Amino acid sequence: MRIVLDTNVFISGVFFIGPPYEILEAWVDKRIQILISSEILHEYQRAGEELSHQYPEIEITPILKSFTKNAISISVPRLPQPVCVDPDDDKFLACAVAGKAELIISGDKHLLNINDFQGIKIVKPRKFVDEYL
Repeated sequence: MRIVLDTNVFISGVFFIGPPYEILEAWVDKRIQILISSEILHEYQRAGEELSHQYPEIEITPILKSFTKNAISISVPRLPQPVCVDPDDDKFLACAVAGKAELIISGDKHLLNINDFQGIKIVKPRKFVDEYL
């Protein structure tokens, strides 16, 4: 199964336990594939570096390097027109479409309000863990 993780899910999975962590474990175990674009990776890095100041025991750089090496990196064209209320979230939709993802996992209300985009479902981490893992 090919999925895209919103930044809040990826960062929560790296820094905390719970459903986002379980999703990353499933990826490590090769039960799912995670798609990323350079734009998404840049946002993961920025958010991870900010949070690592509060949690200095977690080094985000090696985690991101390993993630980049093992995730499916794809080239993503911009969507022809904005879809989300927050246009910054369109990068997740664009990545999912370009990479033929089945799902976007997110806790972001702007993405969740869309619910489905071009046949790609948008679900919360808990729902993904309960229904797909």
